[in-house]
Amino acid sequence: MTKRREDVPFISILLTGINVVVFLMSLRSKDLLWGKGLLGVSEVLENGEYERMLTSMFLHADAEHLFNNMLILLFLGAMLEKEIGHIRLFVVYMLSGLVGNALSMGMQIVSGDFHYSLGASGGVFGLDGLLLAMAVFAGKRFPHVTPQKVAIMLLLSLYSGFRSSGVDNWAHVGGLLAGFLSGAVICFILYRKDRRTISEY
Repeated sequence: MTKRREDVPFISILLTGINVVVFLMSLRSKDLLWGKGLLGVSEVLENGEYERMLTSMFLHADAEHLFNNMLILLFLGAMLEKEIGHIRLFVVYMLSGLVGNALSMGMQIVSGDFHYSLGASGGVFGLDGLLLAMAVFAGKRFPHVTPQKVAIMLLLSLYSGFRSSGVDNWAHVGGLLAGFLSGAVICFILYRKDRRTISEY
């Protein structure tokens, strides 16, 4: 049986592909891509290079960093994309990455600990937050994925990050919160449509 086009996770595959291609390009011209793409408070706020909030989401430090993020993006993203649709998945991912970067810069300003950051983790944690929202507000769609299981997984991931050095944990937190709140709104929209469809049948 031919797989329906709407069931193919185009966005998850596309985002993963872009990240991989950019990483391979960075192996040959890291100085150029990192010099123009890393997230830095001074470059963004003082120089007005706001595009760094976006470009940094597609840069990775090494192959392990890339693999860990892309594994979650591809498989979790594919599952969620089938449930909520291509456009919604794309919006949640991108919004989560941008919010994560914004919170990271904000906390750097507050703490005075300035550093450059890069990676898709904000967007990836946004997908984790989306999964949590789906488990909380749309549990019937995921009978084997309980809010408790997802929450424990997220707490362990955040704990591991805060225990490690060189990890932009506030980007993770910001992405997670953005993904959860976006997911809550999406669940409300989807369930409102479901209720209307049932009542009018």
